[in-house]
Amino acid sequence: MTSAVSGHTPTRRMPAEERRVLAGTLVGTSIEWYDFFIYAQAAGLVLAPLFLAPIAEEAPGLAQVLSFATIGISFLFRPLGAIVAGHLGDKLGRKKMLVFTLIMMGLSTSLIGVLPTYAAIGVAAPVLLILLRILQGFSAGGEWGGAALMAVEHAPRARRGLFGAFPQIGVPIGMILATFTLWALTSSMSPEAFLEWGWRVPFLLSIVLIGVGYLIRRAVDESPIFEDLVRRRKEASAPLRQLFHTNTKQVVLTAVIFIANNAAGYLLIAFFATYAVTALGMDRPPVLLATTLASFGWLVFTLWGGHLSDRLGRIRTFQIGYVALALWAIPMWILIDTAHVLWYFVALFVMTFALGLSYGPQAALYAEMFPAHVRYSGVSIGYALGAILGGAFAPMIAEALMNQFQASWTIGVYIAVAAVISLIGVSLVKETKGVDLSV
Repeated sequence: MTSAVSGHTPTRRMPAEERRVLAGTLVGTSIEWYDFFIYAQAAGLVLAPLFLAPIAEEAPGLAQVLSFATIGISFLFRPLGAIVAGHLGDKLGRKKMLVFTLIMMGLSTSLIGVLPTYAAIGVAAPVLLILLRILQGFSAGGEWGGAALMAVEHAPRARRGLFGAFPQIGVPIGMILATFTLWALTSSMSPEAFLEWGWRVPFLLSIVLIGVGYLIRRAVDESPIFEDLVRRRKEASAPLRQLFHTNTKQVVLTAVIFIANNAAGYLLIAFFATYAVTALGMDRPPVLLATTLASFGWLVFTLWGGHLSDRLGRIRTFQIGYVALALWAIPMWILIDTAHVLWYFVALFVMTFALGLSYGPQAALYAEMFPAHVRYSGVSIGYALGAILGGAFAPMIAEALMNQFQASWTIGVYIAVAAVISLIGVSLVKETKGVDLSV
């Protein structure tokens, strides 16, 4: 038997079902976050002149702030999605909710791709855009918890961190897909063509990706922990009520722990490329390519962070990540402000080290913090609340800081403060590695 204390994992052949679970959680989250990131990057590049035309003509800076604000609006509906999906996931199973959230996200993304602009239908355009963003946020609120639990609850005890990192790396993979798609389009057509119709292509591609993800997720078996709950009839009649009656502290801590990672992550996703192009005058295609390449660091370090947490522990791995983020948050702007694409890449790549170590262990840590019968609700709601406090309005805050102070280092101060807050939050959690997930 593997020692939960030592974290030593003997070499073994991974069963076919474990491989299907990892593939299902990885592919599904990658597709969902591709959808989410396509919008986030489009908000920085084209949505302001297309959907907020009158404001963009009179006050371009304000229009860009409002465009970034539409990213945050969807976050406000993540807790509702987390509550609904968490409740049903604790009652009906992880698998059903994963399929449901995947389809909902895909449909809302695809519809954005055919949405008329302000020039065609006036004020109805931004209204419809916001409604579809709300659906995206609702879907994303239920997605992560189900994927994280499917991976962690199928994992051998000594490899939960590594297994839990697979749905986590769906985030950088989704970003790589989104950024690479935009880079390919902006490199192959004129800016006028991209603004006229090219921006719609990445949204419409979601239809194909959703079909692939649906087939893979349908092939995954239900979580063994949930099946054990069913056999023992231990599901709660009102798990959400029980969650806040017995585990409010855990919900608050999970939210606080996620603040800094999500804030910095959404600057990587939605702000840096826009800042480089609009404020520094860098060419858009090489900036998008550099952002794509830097995202590979996020992928590698997230996977390594999950693996490292199986050895060092979840808390220690998180602490290393957040200390690194706090130390790098301000210096990286010196490199970015050189307006040289190589130093821009280095700044982002180094930051992904901190992002990976404070994201890879998250699924395992959160799953181990909650009892089984309210676990889906707990991890989903905590994650959603942390996303609101962290990433929801991070690009908008960054843009507002630049407009107010005309100094990029002030954004670094904002991220450093967030990193200290999340570092304190994770340090208040007792190490969870190796706990029994069946209770």
